[in-house]
Amino acid sequence: MIMLSACSSSPEPVAGASVIQPRADLGQADFSYQRPTTYMLRPADKISISVFREPEFSIASIQIGVEGNVSVPMLGSIPAAGMTTKQFEQDVTRRLAAAGLKTPLVTVNIAEYASHQVTVEGAVEEPGVFTFQPGARLSSAMAMAQGFKRTAKLDQVAVFRESPEGIMIAKFDYAQVRQGTMLDPVLQPGDRVVVGTDGLSVFWEDLLKALPVFGVFAVAGLR
Repeated sequence: MIMLSACSSSPEPVAGASVIQPRADLGQADFSYQRPTTYMLRPADKISISVFREPEFSIASIQIGVEGNVSVPMLGSIPAAGMTTKQFEQDVTRRLAAAGLKTPLVTVNIAEYASHQVTVEGAVEEPGVFTFQPGARLSSAMAMAQGFKRTAKLDQVAVFRESPEGIMIAKFDYAQVRQGTMLDPVLQPGDRVVVGTDGLSVFWEDLLKALPVFGVFAVAGLR
């Protein structure tokens, strides 16, 4: 029990500034600690469009289509992806004014960052696909998956990320991430996180589960 408790304990954080530089030798070159300062709308995001005193032109929630467009009353399908909410507000305002609406006052808000999804699998308590806020880090993905299983191999956490060159893989030692001695990277939409499993730990976990059965035979044999 003492051994198991020691294995599950978290490493003590290192006081001072945490590491923010990626390690190219582990494939982390395209990963960053910097959170985005502006947000560009993306396909699958859900937005609300409010036109002051014009409820027939307002939309409580609408999802941006895969082509990047949304359908707005009186305007039809118009592009939204690739703009900030402020830029989209200005575009909708201009279009409504051109269509004959007098001095439209438009407000656009993001209802859901539905484009921001991360897949977490492997030796975690609750693997799955999770929606996250822009700026969330690898540590956030681990928290959403309810942490690691006892069999997790923390030095084998891989993040798969799409790039123009194909799927790139970066490796992280999560014990070092916890200590602050390795980059805790900002997630990107579509990231896939895989936590490795310690094969020896799996063996011992199976053995421990079977111990009550072995114990019955051992006692019988002694008698």
